[in-house]
Amino acid sequence: MGQMFSMCGFVQVEQSSVVIKEVFGKYDDVLDPGCHCVPWYFGNRVAGALSLRIQQLDVRCETKTKDNVFVTVVASIQYRALAEKASDAYYKLTNTKAQIQSYVFDVIRASVPKMELDATFEQKNDIAKTVEEELEKAMSAYGYEIVQTLIVDIEPDERVKRAMNEINAAARLRVASNEKAEAEKILQIKRAEGDAESKYLAGLGVARQRQAIVDGLRDSVIAFSENVPGTTSKDILDMVLMTQYFDTMKDIGASSKSNAVFIPHGPGSVHDVASQIRDGLLQGNATKS
Repeated sequence: MGQMFSMCGFVQVEQSSVVIKEVFGKYDDVLDPGCHCVPWYFGNRVAGALSLRIQQLDVRCETKTKDNVFVTVVASIQYRALAEKASDAYYKLTNTKAQIQSYVFDVIRASVPKMELDATFEQKNDIAKTVEEELEKAMSAYGYEIVQTLIVDIEPDERVKRAMNEINAAARLRVASNEKAEAEKILQIKRAEGDAESKYLAGLGVARQRQAIVDGLRDSVIAFSENVPGTTSKDILDMVLMTQYFDTMKDIGASSKSNAVFIPHGPGSVHDVASQIRDGLLQGNATKS
């Protein structure tokens, strides 16, 4: 209600308030903010004051959605009395908040049951707009203006909330598992590609190494034949192989980390080793050609 002060037939009306004046019990006038003379001895009296400030009413309404889920809808109604209809606001309603609450219950319980739970959350603004329109039509006849209507919360039953959280958690875990499996698949493919590339490069290196050995032996034979007339390619190749053989023996003997290696040794054995090496190289060269 509004505020006023009365003394000796004078009434002071506070800002954002109006006062209802009656004469012999009948409505007479609306007194605006300021000081007014109300001579009581002529039957004038102040019936009451009315606030013009915006007021807020929070309404909690329990209802059921289309998919049979019970929810509690919390609506916040902001309203105020109109100065030009102050007499209607004062005389026509005895309990403004109860009247607004009844209309809110009626609208929410008529609209929410037509929606499923997810749609209720998504169309929260539409519900608020419907409530505001219905309240505006109803309360304007009583001298009140609906400033704004908000649906501030929609609370499903606690068991439903837990179920929804579990569904969301399961969906997120499923997505995470798929992402992890896809990442492992990519890693395996990359490992296989890397292994294949490594083997290819290793084989290419071995082939180049063998080609370099063959080219080196060929160059050695050509150079030795030019400098030592009368020697055959076989004699030169045997000598090169024997040189390599003895160098290898020297490296094995000089290495302190080498394990014991048993190689048949002697003039006949050396000849056999040379024959085996030469035959292997020639066979490999023939296969390559």
